[in-house]
Amino acid sequence: MQLNEVVAFITGGASGMGAATAQHIVSAGGKAILVDVNEQKGQELVASNPSSIVFAKTDVTDEASVNAALDKGIQAFGKINVVVNCAGIAPPAKLLSRKGIHTLAQFEQVISINLVGTFNVIRLASDRMQHNTPDVDGQRGVIVNTASVAAFDGQIGQAAYSASKGGVVAMTLPIARELAEHGIRVMTIAPGLIETPMFAGLPEPAQQALAKMTPFPKRLGKPSEYAFLVESIIRNTMLNGEVIRFDGGIRMQPK
Repeated sequence: MQLNEVVAFITGGASGMGAATAQHIVSAGGKAILVDVNEQKGQELVASNPSSIVFAKTDVTDEASVNAALDKGIQAFGKINVVVNCAGIAPPAKLLSRKGIHTLAQFEQVISINLVGTFNVIRLASDRMQHNTPDVDGQRGVIVNTASVAAFDGQIGQAAYSASKGGVVAMTLPIARELAEHGIRVMTIAPGLIETPMFAGLPEPAQQALAKMTPFPKRLGKPSEYAFLVESIIRNTMLNGEVIRFDGGIRMQPK
């Protein structure tokens, strides 16, 4: 599948890696349906290319909300053949701290958005994808999820985040095995330290210190580089059921 054939449904698509992926696909002649809770940023992206981008304010954990966004995308562009799941949150919290114990509500919120939300989008989007016309390999669609290196070497304060991303990693293969029957590939990217809005709020010295933790290159990853990896996954039909670390070789320390 080439990028000019892509109609991508991108969660967390209004900023960071999701927005970079949308812009990369659209610049190559593809289409993008952006779903996010940030309507202002989403509409700004639509204004930049109204013929190739649509936006739907969406709660990925809500079935009706995701269904409405999928229907809006199909109505605009006729189909959806790629899903890129970037929506997620990463609030840090220790189990035991001066502020008290880790709240169950915060743990449940992180799991709900990062893991349940990803699964919700996969199941509803694949239901539409299975009806796409197959290509010469019998392929009807590609799903790319976003985990994190925290799934493998989570730091102190990342129990909820690591659990949520570990769940995304763990469900990649069984879902890929099941959807293979329908010609839908499923892959997951596990980013390391990436230049996203989450990092933009940190002081410059803190950003530099984090960048130096990466063996090579000694900098934060760029959202555009994530988009290049998504393109490689879309174009290479043999990539299926696997998790790719996108991290410059970093292995996170305890803190």
